[in-house]
Amino acid sequence: MERIKPRTLSGFMELLPRQQLQFERVKGTIEEVYRRYGFTALDTPVIEASEVLLAKAGGETEKQIYRFTKGDSDLALRFDLTVPLAKYVALHYNELSFPFRRYQIGKVYRGERAQRGRFREFYQADIDVIGDGSLDIINEAEIPAIIYHTFTAMGLERFQIRVNNRKLLNGFYAMLGWDHKAGDIMRVVDKLPKIGAEKVGLMLHDDLGLDQDSVGEIVSFMAIKGSNQAVLTALEEYRGRNEVFDRGLDELNTVVKYLADFGVPQENFAVDLTIARGLDYYTGTVYETFMLDHPEVGAICSGGRYDNLAEYYTEKQLPGVGIAIGLTRLFYVLQEQGMLNEGLPTSPCDVLVLPMTGDLSPAISFATSCRNAGIRAQLYTEPKKFKARMNYADKIGVPYVAFLGEDEIAAGVVSIKDMASGEQEKVVLADAPQWLQGRVSARNQGSVIRA
Repeated sequence: MERIKPRTLSGFMELLPRQQLQFERVKGTIEEVYRRYGFTALDTPVIEASEVLLAKAGGETEKQIYRFTKGDSDLALRFDLTVPLAKYVALHYNELSFPFRRYQIGKVYRGERAQRGRFREFYQADIDVIGDGSLDIINEAEIPAIIYHTFTAMGLERFQIRVNNRKLLNGFYAMLGWDHKAGDIMRVVDKLPKIGAEKVGLMLHDDLGLDQDSVGEIVSFMAIKGSNQAVLTALEEYRGRNEVFDRGLDELNTVVKYLADFGVPQENFAVDLTIARGLDYYTGTVYETFMLDHPEVGAICSGGRYDNLAEYYTEKQLPGVGIAIGLTRLFYVLQEQGMLNEGLPTSPCDVLVLPMTGDLSPAISFATSCRNAGIRAQLYTEPKKFKARMNYADKIGVPYVAFLGEDEIAAGVVSIKDMASGEQEKVVLADAPQWLQGRVSARNQGSVIRA
């Protein structure tokens, strides 16, 4: 029989057990913060009807979608978690309470070129707030706070949330007479941080047909920099020339106004007029978050306001705002840069129970009592020599090993070895779960990203 060489497809990430536990810890931190803000968990199918996913995809996404047929069905893998959410809310409208706040952490698929920090299969960690008919602007102001507290809960400090407003941009392009090409212009301008102003200018002129005066106006507009207040003051110079622009500026002022109340420091938040987001469904505030020491990786969290996402599925007006953390990309960077806290346990269990007698009942009972106390306990019963058993304990990185031999059983104690220090002590059997609980809890203190 010819052997097939095992391999992992390019753009797909597989982790070893130790790394997987680190990943789950990052994922768990995000989930905990999301819940703290009153979001409920949701899961949607990985596969949807193509017409559902492509209803309002737009941009580059339609080219990247994984699409296939099964019998007479035209199917596709979800490329984000927002479009399936719109379908879900439209479908279950009568069963939901609004505003509907949900979080979802799941895999999505995009057939883009695999490269450093970019994958074809990756986890997104989303939150969205969906309104019924209307959705207050305060929800858009709260989003940066959730982003900020999520990343700081991980231990990350060097990041910046950049915000803009699509109404502001649409209004500005309408001033120039290019409102009919606003979406195309925004997709080009969205590339500004990657390719620079000169190349963006060429694309606007050569590819979209804008005149040089308009290109110059756009490049100058995007070059407005400074503190948040300085940028907002500069934008006031354009007020009164377009109603849509004015509404966008008012919304941007509101978002910035409530930053401090939501607990977001100025250094972690910036108004950035180059932020546009490439997807067509955004209509108001848009966000992108960058790690300041790794700008080459791109945005690790992005999203925004959308007013008409569900219009292809229902006549009801269901506006929303949300963000998605590129969890796989974030973890890749943290791992590559050695930023993960190696001091936190990465073993699948807290204690390895080694029976030292032929009768396994005492060891089984002890492992059970540990589990009942919330301690992750693994029972090792393989008929191997003592050295092989301890080698196994070393390889999985377990912090404690518990021995139950005839002497321990007779005395009503258990011998517990601290694998880090090498120290070993006898603990009363009935007290051992609590003894372990305190020490395990102490080892798990600290953020997932090292100080």
